[in-house]
Amino acid sequence: MIDLNDTNLPRIPSKCRVTLLALGDVGSTLLTGLRLMGGDVIDSIGICDVRPGVSERWEFELNQIQSPDGAALPPVDIIAPEQLFDGDVFLFCASRMIPDTSVTAGDVRMAQYGLNRELVSIYARMARDRRYRGLFCVVSDPVDPLCRAVLTESNRAPNGEMDYQGLFSHQVRGFGLGVMNARAAYYARKDPRFASFLTEGRSFGPHGEDLVIANSIRNYDDALSRQLTEQAVRANLRMRELGFKPYIAPALSSGALSLLLCLRGQWHCSSTYLDGVFMGARNRVLPTGTELERLPLPRQLQDRLQITMDRLRAID
Repeated sequence: MIDLNDTNLPRIPSKCRVTLLALGDVGSTLLTGLRLMGGDVIDSIGICDVRPGVSERWEFELNQIQSPDGAALPPVDIIAPEQLFDGDVFLFCASRMIPDTSVTAGDVRMAQYGLNRELVSIYARMARDRRYRGLFCVVSDPVDPLCRAVLTESNRAPNGEMDYQGLFSHQVRGFGLGVMNARAAYYARKDPRFASFLTEGRSFGPHGEDLVIANSIRNYDDALSRQLTEQAVRANLRMRELGFKPYIAPALSSGALSLLLCLRGQWHCSSTYLDGVFMGARNRVLPTGTELERLPLPRQLQDRLQITMDRLRAID
């Protein structure tokens, strides 16, 4: 929980200036969702991509989306990299390596960690140099370890020592758990054994192998919960087996929909800083800080969560 006396809490205005880096499959889909659904909380969206013509394409396309009833949609404009931290919310959607569809086994998300850690560190240091005080939101995989890298590298001085002059922990937030929750719900709707998840279930942890799904908080069944967890974790591999990259549901469930709930101060799934790691859980942002959902958790579920936190902590 954020210290209520902390005067450095990020201030989210009623209408935000959002900036978004990288318009690949995830970034462009997320951008589309924000343009269509974010008019109540987003004032404008600045987009940046280092590839020639990409930003121009999406500015041209997105600003031609208009509602027949004349409803206001947040305008999209092109910005330079040095303008990424001029807004209230920064979305990191960049990636240096995305495995192609031939990869259908293993933790595809963690395979991207090394190169993406180097990339996100560049922007973490940029946020530090700009003394950025908005939200730094990570959407790229692996979401949760990259959040920790952002916090660490933004607080590292040029000489390599930690001076803690960068981002505050509560400025960094990861958006990866939303789709894992949605995938669990997808399987729960298809299999009556998991039906309790739809009304009593919860999702915790990272967008990856160490996900923790609880079939029910009231009547927790460890075996059923682990089966549902396995199905949610492997859903991205099922899409790859069909020959497609699994990016639409993540960009919308974890990205656009969860971010908009966050900006509206409503309950949603995202990763926040907890005991040295970034851990996904249901939470909401209030003027006084982040409120995590408080629930009585059965011992078996607590043990699973502790294992997940220990594994996240072990990632360098």
